[in-house]
Amino acid sequence: MTAPVELAPSPSARRPTRQGLSRLIIADRRAAWAFLAPMMLVIAAVALWPLGRTFFFSITDAFLDDPRNYSIVGIANFLEILDDRSWWVAVRNTLTFTVISVSLETGLGLAIALLVNQAIPGRGLVRAAVLVPWSIPVVVSAKIWEWMLNDQFGIINTLLVGIGVLDKGVAWTANDGLIMGVVIFIDVWMTTPFMVLLILAGLQMIPGELFEAAEVDGIPAWKRFWSITLPLLRPALGVAILFRVLDALRMFDLAYVLSASNENIMTVSIYARDRLISFQELGTGSAASSLVFLLVALIAILLMGLLRLDRAAGA
Repeated sequence: MTAPVELAPSPSARRPTRQGLSRLIIADRRAAWAFLAPMMLVIAAVALWPLGRTFFFSITDAFLDDPRNYSIVGIANFLEILDDRSWWVAVRNTLTFTVISVSLETGLGLAIALLVNQAIPGRGLVRAAVLVPWSIPVVVSAKIWEWMLNDQFGIINTLLVGIGVLDKGVAWTANDGLIMGVVIFIDVWMTTPFMVLLILAGLQMIPGELFEAAEVDGIPAWKRFWSITLPLLRPALGVAILFRVLDALRMFDLAYVLSASNENIMTVSIYARDRLISFQELGTGSAASSLVFLLVALIAILLMGLLRLDRAAGA
């Protein structure tokens, strides 16, 4: 007697039913929430809670020495800051620093990335040397340059006087007309390697066959750069610019270490710190911090739309 042969289920029998699909979708969503829950709890603890407390204190008249004793004052703190001349000086300084430093870093970063992307002798050494300024902490870099720019003992003044450019040493960090240029110069020196890294990563994602085909067709180098390199590099370039703009808008440590009391380089972050720590004004300092957050968020949204980063990510 032969054993009964088991027939394979027909394709229609293997196809999941609508009810089965619904269960799978629900199970996937539950699994996604289960994986996301720890991260969302951490974000709520380290970001949303402090941000919410800052917004809350911004509508109070609390002081830092007794934060539990306060009254609700509404938007009075915001109106006080917007009527303060020092706030608008800080906004002007922050925007000036951001526009000039990020523009210089983008141009230099693009030029250096194009250079080290070529098969030149010692390319590995050049890449390592470019990273040195990026690896030094901001405070250390600021103190190094402060000593190098010292009007009496600094090597920069010694060299400039030695070759006859200057008659005597210049107090670069104590001169109101020079301090912004000094801060921008040091920031460009420190953070251009960051731009180089991101732009170089974008360059290496571009297929080399495109350049070979364009070269065979006799397309000039400048046109290959304009028509192939720049369009395909736009997502990486946009991300690099966005990161640097956000970082420059929050700039605090470099200007504070070089000359904390100089109003010509006072940024919005330094202004908020002074109101909160130096003047012990928890309510007004929180309002200034909230304005800094809103300013950075607004510029980030405008920049993402301008650079079309969302469309680039989708493509």
